[in-house]
Amino acid sequence: MAAAAAALEAAAQTGPLWGLVQDFVMGQQEGPADQVAADVKSGSYTVLQVVEALGSSLENPEPRTRARGIQLLSQVLLQCHSLLLEKEVVHLVLFYENRLKDHHLVIPSVLQGLRALSLCVALPPGLAVSVLKAIFQEVHVQSLPQVDRHTVYNIITNFMQTREEELKGLGADFTFGFIQVMDGEKDPRNLLVAFRIVHDLISRDYSLGPFVEELFEVTSCYFPIDFTPPPNDPHGIQREDLILSLRAVLASTSRFAEFLLPLLIEKVDSEILSAKLDSLQTLNACCAVYGQKELKDFLPSLWASVRREVFQTASERVEAEGLAALRSLTACLSRSVLRADAEDLLDSFLSNILQDCRHHLCEPDMKLVWPSAKLLQAAAGASARACEHITSNVLPLLLEQFHKHSQSNQRRTILEMILGFLKLQQKWHYEDEDQRPLSGFKDQLCSLVFMALTDPSPQLQLVGLRTLTVLGAQPDLLSSGDLELAVGHLYRLSFLEEDAQSCRLAALEASGTLATLYPAAFSSHLVPKLAEELRLGESDLARGDRPAKCSRCLHCLQALSAISTHPSIVQETLPLLLQHLWQVNKGNMVAGSSEIIAVCQSLQQVAEKCQQDSESCWYFHQTAIPCLLALAVQASMPEKEPSALRKVLLEDEVLAALVSVIGTATTHLSPDLAAQSAARVVPLFLDGNVSFLPENSFPNRFQPFQDGSSGQRRLVALLMAFVCSLPRNVEIPQLNQLLRELLELSCCSGCPFSSTAAAKCFAGLLNKHPAGQQLDEFLQLAVDKVEAGLGSGTYRSQAFTLLLWVTKALVLRYHPLSACLTARLAGLLGDRELGPAAADGFSLLMSDCTDVLTRAGHAEVRIMFRQRFFTDNVPALVQGFHAAPQDVKPNYLKGLSHVLNRLPKPVLLPELPTLLSLLLEALSCPDCVVQLSTLSCLHPLLLEAPQVMSLHIDTLVTKFLNLSSSPSMAVRIAALQCMHALTRLPTPVLLPYKAQVIRALAKPLDDKKRLVRKEAVSARGEWFLLGSPGS
Repeated sequence: MAAAAAALEAAAQTGPLWGLVQDFVMGQQEGPADQVAADVKSGSYTVLQVVEALGSSLENPEPRTRARGIQLLSQVLLQCHSLLLEKEVVHLVLFYENRLKDHHLVIPSVLQGLRALSLCVALPPGLAVSVLKAIFQEVHVQSLPQVDRHTVYNIITNFMQTREEELKGLGADFTFGFIQVMDGEKDPRNLLVAFRIVHDLISRDYSLGPFVEELFEVTSCYFPIDFTPPPNDPHGIQREDLILSLRAVLASTSRFAEFLLPLLIEKVDSEILSAKLDSLQTLNACCAVYGQKELKDFLPSLWASVRREVFQTASERVEAEGLAALRSLTACLSRSVLRADAEDLLDSFLSNILQDCRHHLCEPDMKLVWPSAKLLQAAAGASARACEHITSNVLPLLLEQFHKHSQSNQRRTILEMILGFLKLQQKWHYEDEDQRPLSGFKDQLCSLVFMALTDPSPQLQLVGLRTLTVLGAQPDLLSSGDLELAVGHLYRLSFLEEDAQSCRLAALEASGTLATLYPAAFSSHLVPKLAEELRLGESDLARGDRPAKCSRCLHCLQALSAISTHPSIVQETLPLLLQHLWQVNKGNMVAGSSEIIAVCQSLQQVAEKCQQDSESCWYFHQTAIPCLLALAVQASMPEKEPSALRKVLLEDEVLAALVSVIGTATTHLSPDLAAQSAARVVPLFLDGNVSFLPENSFPNRFQPFQDGSSGQRRLVALLMAFVCSLPRNVEIPQLNQLLRELLELSCCSGCPFSSTAAAKCFAGLLNKHPAGQQLDEFLQLAVDKVEAGLGSGTYRSQAFTLLLWVTKALVLRYHPLSACLTARLAGLLGDRELGPAAADGFSLLMSDCTDVLTRAGHAEVRIMFRQRFFTDNVPALVQGFHAAPQDVKPNYLKGLSHVLNRLPKPVLLPELPTLLSLLLEALSCPDCVVQLSTLSCLHPLLLEAPQVMSLHIDTLVTKFLNLSSSPSMAVRIAALQCMHALTRLPTPVLLPYKAQVIRALAKPLDDKKRLVRKEAVSARGEWFLLGSPGS
């Protein structure tokens, strides 16, 4: 038997496992550990066999050999701990605990093994406590290297996650043991884990016993965090990570309060800015868990520190954090439940604040008025109780001060403070009207506001308007008489002249806000006045008194649109606007396009406000659209005596304004209502069905597609605005016929406006058309039409426009044919007649439109279509540029510049090295559009890719300086902005050019345009400072 056992041992020592063990332990090779682990996982060996193979190594008298043996076993366990049986775990734990008493060279490998065992599901109860006790007793953790200390923290973390109840059974001994482990830790990687463990100790209710102060001391010694990460730190630990982690610990329990609050007060009072900020932010966090009991003894000191920081600080951040801390302190005192016999700390705290701040509000020089007001408002913003207490004490004082001071700037300061307190009232809800702090002051407040609104100072009027808006938002505060007065003031301010533009716009904004809250008051007091103003304006226009009254009429239109924020008001203002437009169209007034455009702009603003409410949206649509179409149709009818006014309605600018109104009024319709409207509008254009139009007794039929008159054809733009704004799921009646008519009109010569509108409408419908045979047929018809037109001289320009818009429609939806059409468009860059237009066409393809093919108009616009267009087409553009004759190369540069200028910069930066030479060549192109587009593209690249741009510094400096003398002001400004951005490149690269640039930039300092001179001063100043200390 003895001979057999010896034979087995000899066989084991010559087997593959023994060889791997020897290679790792004696041969110092790392690979065998992974191989052994893989063999254990596959079942070739068991962990017991590995231990047996390691037998001699584990008992070797040489510490390094023992350490290598245990290291191999630990690495195997880390990969195979899930395969261990409970009995194996018990033996391994006992083995590793015993080895904690071994030589210090062995300890790191032992800890790795214990970390593996801490992950074992099969760990029997009690062993987690046993392991931790052994570590606490046998290992001086802080004498270990960082990685081994990290291992200890990991072991503790693993046990806290899986064996919480067992560890809690240790009581305060576990807390004390961890304090010993952590005490003296300096590595930020370990501190993040240690802080997390402390936070879990507190938040999971582990017993702290008599060691609360010790636990606080072992963590608070790091406060405030003073850590600067080394450059190129691979661990990526930032100072903010440590700050937040430590703050979570310090603010996790009220038991730290008696130790932490004195520390925070000390650090707030220090001279170190970062310490002040960290302390105030930590105090803010602590107030979420503290109560009156914890704060009571420290309130005077805390208030003194916060007050000093707000009164004396030179840092806005410290002031903001101080105010936030005061708000949190007040909120903490407000929410604490009081016993009947307890002192009301909130009341005494607020009284102290009032005592220290009130007298500053009354000082004649008003030096500390704003800091005092900020402190009072911060406290008042914490709770309804605090707000009521402070407001009831401060508001009478401020009202008195307003009347005491006669200067407008002083009154404005006081009113701004009152406004701050009024805004705080909006945070709190009061059930009973008598509970509201403002109830007793409403008459005085209204009187104050109306005084401000009649003051000659525009700045005081602005604050008065803001205050009136906030007062109006308070329920039941403004009486009917107050509202009538307020509306009167708003009416007056809405007609201020251009030198008081800010007040007029503020009055319009206030009118819109208050009209939502008090529609009846505005309907009864303001709408009739505005209607009368419109009527007077119409009379003045009829008399030819246009220049004097034009601005007043414009202000009236803006006021009508501003107050159209409530459905009931819209039902009064919309008919007024439409009636005014109709009166202008009757021909008895001398009106130009600007008046009609102004009405359309007001109508569009009303339409935008109606989009928030479906009923208002439909009311606007069914009221305004038939009226506008009727006016346009009437104007398009041929007359015996041509009317100048009706020609105005058909001008490009007026039709564009009508397009905006119709599009805005259509985009937010529900599908059912949109279909209902489409059933009337489309037959109007295809069949001349005018039955739904008001005053529809026209002298001729309306047939824009059959009629030869350009006036009726121009109205296709209005059809485009309607059908291209419909939701995608709305079925358009007679769609096939409509598409054919649009295709035909798009290539008609004689009226570029009509053909372009038809092409845009055709493209908009194709973009939304579902994929399928019908779409393919119309695309083929369009392609045939384009090719036929480009081949002939009669309608080449119209065919090109059609190609451009159809290409855009397909590019947006990733249609397969878009690649073919884009290639056709790129081919036209070499055409001497259409080349420049084709280059500008790339700008259209990459830009967002406003009237058609928009997301708001429900077009199919795929995400990242620009990136895809760039990837698919820029290589061909570059290749075409190199192959093109010299006279058409600028077309390629222009097209490429447009594509790059509208590309997101993160996409462009990786491609910069290959494209930069072309961009620099584009700067030499004589076309100002190309120059401006290229400069706009290069400017952000100078800021974001300085290393790449540095390689071309000589060319960049020369080109930019040349363009700073361009005939175009926009190009001169852009070139000087790029010269400014050049200073972001590495200084050694720029210094050889410093003298040359400073001399050259002296010339634009005398430019005749102020904006150019401003950019020249800014750029030259940066170049002067180049290379100076601190630059």
